[in-house]
Amino acid sequence: MQNFEKLGAFYLGKLFDMTRAALRDELLLYDSKDLTTHAVCVGMTGSGKTGLCLSLLEEAAIDGIPAIAIDPKGDLGNLLLTFPDLAPDDFRPWIEESAATRAGLTPDEFAAKTADQWRDGLAEWGQTPERIAKFRQAVDIGIYTPGSNAGLPLTILRSFDAPPQELIDDSDALRERISSATSGLLALLGIDADPIRSREHILLSNIFEQAWRDGRHLDVASLIRGVQNPPFKTVGVVDLETFFPAKNRNELAMNLNNLLASPSFASWMEGEPLNIRNLLYTAEGKPRLSIISIAHLSDAERMFFVTILLNEVLAWVRTQPGTSSLRALLYMDEVFGYFPPTANPPSKTPMLTLLKQARAYGLGVVLATQNPVDLDYKGLSNTGTWFLGRLQTERDKARVLEGLEGASAQAGTGFDRQKMEATLAGLGSRVFLMNNVHDDEPVVFQTRWALSYLRGPLTRGQIERLMADKKQLAAEAAAASMDVATAGQTGDVAEKRPHLPAKVDELFLVRTHAVPRDSRLTYRPALLCKARLHFVKSTYKVDQWEDFTLLSTLGEEMPSDVWEAAQVIDAAQLETESEPEIDADFATVPADCLQAKSYPTWQKKLKEHLYQSQELSVWKCAALKTYSAAGEAEGDFRIRLAQTAREQRDLQVEKLRDRFTTKLQRLQGKIQTAEERVAREKSQATKATTDSVISIGSTILGALFGRKIASRTNVGRASTSMRSAGRAAQQRSDVARAEEKVENLNEQVEDLQRQFEEDVEQLEEAFQVDALELEELSMRPRKSDIDVDEVALLWTPWRVDTDGTAEPVFRLDAK
Repeated sequence: MQNFEKLGAFYLGKLFDMTRAALRDELLLYDSKDLTTHAVCVGMTGSGKTGLCLSLLEEAAIDGIPAIAIDPKGDLGNLLLTFPDLAPDDFRPWIEESAATRAGLTPDEFAAKTADQWRDGLAEWGQTPERIAKFRQAVDIGIYTPGSNAGLPLTILRSFDAPPQELIDDSDALRERISSATSGLLALLGIDADPIRSREHILLSNIFEQAWRDGRHLDVASLIRGVQNPPFKTVGVVDLETFFPAKNRNELAMNLNNLLASPSFASWMEGEPLNIRNLLYTAEGKPRLSIISIAHLSDAERMFFVTILLNEVLAWVRTQPGTSSLRALLYMDEVFGYFPPTANPPSKTPMLTLLKQARAYGLGVVLATQNPVDLDYKGLSNTGTWFLGRLQTERDKARVLEGLEGASAQAGTGFDRQKMEATLAGLGSRVFLMNNVHDDEPVVFQTRWALSYLRGPLTRGQIERLMADKKQLAAEAAAASMDVATAGQTGDVAEKRPHLPAKVDELFLVRTHAVPRDSRLTYRPALLCKARLHFVKSTYKVDQWEDFTLLSTLGEEMPSDVWEAAQVIDAAQLETESEPEIDADFATVPADCLQAKSYPTWQKKLKEHLYQSQELSVWKCAALKTYSAAGEAEGDFRIRLAQTAREQRDLQVEKLRDRFTTKLQRLQGKIQTAEERVAREKSQATKATTDSVISIGSTILGALFGRKIASRTNVGRASTSMRSAGRAAQQRSDVARAEEKVENLNEQVEDLQRQFEEDVEQLEEAFQVDALELEELSMRPRKSDIDVDEVALLWTPWRVDTDGTAEPVFRLDAK
């Protein structure tokens, strides 16, 4: 069996002969770069669609390509059911006991049978257990469950964060982001809002735009305040009260508040922040396969989350440099309802934008469905690859053919509708038609055996079991890290607000969480200061200013070094007010905070603290003679190196392929010429042998029938006959030499193939990014350029329950 572990090639199956209904020997190796023009997979239940798509994700993982996979049904969690030992005990916890009963077997017997089935199936397709291990080692796999703690929870607290500057500067992109985010939120509230006519949609869109253009993050709590007191007085040319009176705005604000206060919505606030970079890579830069399971959500919640996720992916894409190589995958299973042909749900706009623009940044979008009539095929006209399995109805076939025809027209390729229709009609289970605009013609293939155990949708309990270890590690990491909000926060409650000197700046952090009725809102003190540092190092090609916002939480007693435990926070989250909320309590403030002279002293100490504590790191890759950007994390630098290596690999593979193709074509031309010569020499040898036989025969006959053997004529004829025999022998010798030349040329082809494989192996070794050694270089800021603002007293809001338990009701992340 030919080698399928090729650079940038996905092993999806073998070609299939429709006329004989049999497999062919040729493997289907799909070029990963072709996925930058996206793909769609269509097939009815039982067509093998899930197996094909999971195999595609497995191949991407083996090639180091990260992926985000949206899972509305629960099938994609099967990617974690990969057992390199293929032992029955590995399969036993995951089999359906009802299936064992139907098969007339005990669960243990059924597990053993399943293990044998998987071992034999993999072997039939040339795959070993080691390939399963290779898949699992290549990526970090996790199942995320937004709105639930069954898997790894995802918080949408960041879902309304200000997008990157690249997106803000693009007016059309910003408008699309605002519109889809607003539509998704209103859909969650059960409001079917038209972006042009709906007052709610227009109001929220204006609040989003103003905040984001100012670089401010938003969340549900700040949106509620924005609805009650918008940061503008007119909408268009109409004053705010005429357009949307306060009474009606308050109704919208209450709907949002009910959402925020709902116990069911609280789970949306827990877990890891929704961050595309972190879903695609670990902190160390290892690729991730993040499965986003949304099967447990309601339809409105699914639409809301998918819309938010697509917007985040779109924002991430626009921050990436352009590339022609595959950088990452976004896969959505059962896209039914999210990309319909006529309706316009909130998810449709960002999905369409991704299909049109993501290819330039190396993001491949793969969509799958068993309901082809619910896909917008005009929107899919830019899709380069179509995987088409068995379809259920003639209407399904007609819709698919319509989409294929549009895609072919977009690509400028021919389309034989009649032939395509006949092929589709003959497809069986696990047999697919692949129409790839990068290939000369469509091909039919049968999918390979999946490395993962395809047991069907996972239950909540099974997801919990699979993610138990990861959740435990996450909990331990969270407990070990010093939380910005809780550091140093002890202190008794003072009944009244302390009186500060007039020269001291006093700020109140805006809370982002609701405070239950049976809890008290309490403000706790902290010191806040902003600074600007200048890092310069010509050797590292660094000349950069960095802004820092530091927060030092305070207890009852002032520490000897107030800045020692201070943390740098994300300034975009720092939303403050000049006055506290009504009826709030205040924790005891250290006595030094009540003296105006303390603040200049702390300001001066902060300058020295920053010089001693702040460093800017740069990573150096000596092998590639490359430096990271200033402050770029090692993981991010490795990700960038991996993409650069992938691009260089694809480029070198193309050059290698072109070079060897040219040599191979030249050899094939020589072989054809040599084979033609063999045929010609054989023909000439046959003729010469025949002529020689006739000539010698004539001489013998002449001698026998009356001519003297020694006569001049007979002697001449005999001499001629001998020359004919000599020429025949020479021709046979020429045939042998021609055949030897053909054999030599064939050996050269084999040598060329071996040389190609050796060069490919060298390329694989050359682009192993994990093996690259990095050196961390650091620099301190220029002391004369350190600029520190005045120190302010910041009151942070907390909820204190009746039993004395205190929790922060604000958000400040370490930067």
